[in-house]
This record gives sequence, structure tokens and C-alpha cells, in this order.
Amino acid sequence: MSFFAKMHEKRVEKALVVDDSFHLLGMITVKDFQKAERKPNACKDEHGRLRVGAAVGAGAGNEERVDALVAAGVDVLLIDSSHGHSEGVLQRIRETRAKYPDLQIIGGNVATGAGARALAEAGCSAVKVGIGPGSICTTRIVTGVGVPQITAVSDAVEALEGTGIPVIADGGIRFSGDIAKAIAAGAAAVMVGSMLAGTEESPGEIELYQGRSYKSYRGMGSLGAMSKGSSDRYFQSDNAADKLVPEGIEGRVAYKGRLKEIIHQQMGGLRSCMGLTGCGTIDALRTKAEFVRISGAGIQESHVHDVTITKESPNYRMGS
Repeated sequence: MSFFAKMHEKRVEKALVVDDSFHLLGMITVKDFQKAERKPNACKDEHGRLRVGAAVGAGAGNEERVDALVAAGVDVLLIDSSHGHSEGVLQRIRETRAKYPDLQIIGGNVATGAGARALAEAGCSAVKVGIGPGSICTTRIVTGVGVPQITAVSDAVEALEGTGIPVIADGGIRFSGDIAKAIAAGAAAVMVGSMLAGTEESPGEIELYQGRSYKSYRGMGSLGAMSKGSSDRYFQSDNAADKLVPEGIEGRVAYKGRLKEIIHQQMGGLRSCMGLTGCGTIDALRTKAEFVRISGAGIQESHVHDVTITKESPNYRMGS
């Protein structure tokens, strides 16, 4: 009889976990078993714990945060900056790698092959690519700097070929097809923001505006986020609040309900892409898919046209 079955038989909802000396290690509940049953693909370590990542900046004082996070058992550390191809970021990665040789370290963000190579040579386990593609990011407009995301991902993947270091495509994901395109360009994973910003699980209160429900959403480079501590990411930690130069905006997105429904649709779209391209695995999609250049008319043709939508689809919104 399983432990869960015994708990059910005895009508016990909680149980304490102890070691051989009866020292308390933790507590397990019926809900823990139910969650594990409902979510068999949860990302867990060898001890059955959910994996946890954390981001730190490259500025002074972050070495103490790195030490504290490693001591707490963090699984992966992101050395995060809007300009990953800078000496401060590279030096922080070198120092962290020298101190913690087995730690998984992600470096970013970059948008060129040279930037990706520099992060790899500094000791990164993975490279995050994307400068300005996010829906709430204004970096390309404010600074004039950036590379279209598909090109940036492709260049980074090409630069890292043979190293075994994966690329994470950060930003620019609006539909499930964008996830498929990022992977087809060579990315091993994607990072999304606005797609999940309106879900029940995302931070912020639900707001009612003109009869519709919304959730607030802001960029890391917005004034609100920078004043709360993200200014280090944009090399402005020494600036007074009234001297900050934002590279993002604050806004709202439509409320979308539970996260699991969004994930289900994204997985379905990716699976359909793999079927249509004849790719049985993610690795096959990364290496065998082909791109063709299309015109503005082709983009217009790809979207819904010549019809009025009367019932919204769960995976497509006009103006998304």
C-alpha cells in the first residue's frame, strides 16, 4: 500500500517527515500528492524538489547575493543585463564560474554572434538572446540599438555551433508559431512575458476597465520597475529617481484566466508545427526546418482577413 493510500485510509491530510533520528525534515500533504499526479512533467531535481532559478545583476554588491542564492540551493543563476556583451557582465560570469565551477549559469542579454561567443568563453552554461523584442521594451527606439529577434537568435546559434551551449530566445513571442520559429532558428528554449502576463497566476490585481478585465504589466526597463530595483540591469543604479532614462513602459493586458490553458495552446501549436514540418523531436526542428522570406502582403495573408471575428479563439487575438 502506498503512503498516499495509507493517508487516505486513515483520513490524514498532513504528515510530518523525519530522519532516522526523528529530526523534522518537512511536511507532506494530500495536496502535494495530487499536484504531483496532475503535473507529472513538472521540472524537478533528483530530490523531487521544483527547480528554482534566480537573476542577479553585474554591479557591485551582487557577489553577496550570488553566495546567498547558491547557499539556498538555487539550480540556475542568471547574470542579467540589458547589455550582456560588456566587460562588467563578463567579469561577473568569470568570477562566479571560478568560485562555483559546477553551477549552471545563464548570461545575457546579447543580440550578436560575437556577444554570444564572449559569454560562452566567460563560462556561461547557456546564453540568452534578445535586445528590444519584448512588447513592453523600448530599447531599440530609445537607444537605436538592437537586432530583429530571429536574426539575433540565428546568429548566436551559428556562433556557438559545436560548443554545446544552448541559446534562449528572450522576447518577441506573441503566438505559438513564434515559439516554433524561435526553435527552428536554433533556440533551445524561449522566454515569454506578455503571453503569460494576463493569467491568474501572474502578479498584480485584476482591474476592470470599460467592462473588461485586465492585469497590469510593466517592463524591467520601465520607470516603475527601475525605481524598485531593476536600474542596475540598465547601468543606471547610480542615477536619482528623477534622472532615470526608461527603456520600457507600463501598461495592462487582457485577463486570460488560468496559466495551464495558455500552456496547453502553446504546446499544441508547437506540436502542430513539428507535424507539418516532419520533425519528430525538438532537436530535429532546430536543425531541419527551413525559412522562406515573405512580403508584407504575405504577413497580411497569414493573419485572419476579410472576416469579422464573432467568437475569439483561445490561441489567437487580433492585435496581439
